[in-house]
Amino acid sequence: MQGYLVVFLGAGIGGAARHGVNAAALRLIGSGFPYGTLAVNIAGSLAMGLLAGWFAYKGHPGESWRLFLTTGILGGFTTFSAFSLDAALLYERGQLGAAALYIAASVVLALASLFVGLFFVRILI
Repeated sequence: MQGYLVVFLGAGIGGAARHGVNAAALRLIGSGFPYGTLAVNIAGSLAMGLLAGWFAYKGHPGESWRLFLTTGILGGFTTFSAFSLDAALLYERGQLGAAALYIAASVVLALASLFVGLFFVRILI
């Protein structure tokens, strides 16, 4: 139960931070390009790399902290950080084909799924 609570709390913090970045980008730069989402994905991936590297080389702070920081905060901030870590781990294990397949499938299938969802909503409404 404790794991769910720390993830829930972290996700709230991450989600609020994501909203803040998106709102700031919209106010400062405008709506012509998704700058906020781009910034969130880059910052979240950088943070995931820093945390994963820290955990790997300096020691694990405990499961609750790992869940709070990675699954919670970064998961609420951007799931792109988890995607980036998974792709990097496949690459670093020498599984280049699997990494390329994972990246291509994630992008293509996620976009296709979004368009399928839009299609069905437009039919039903």
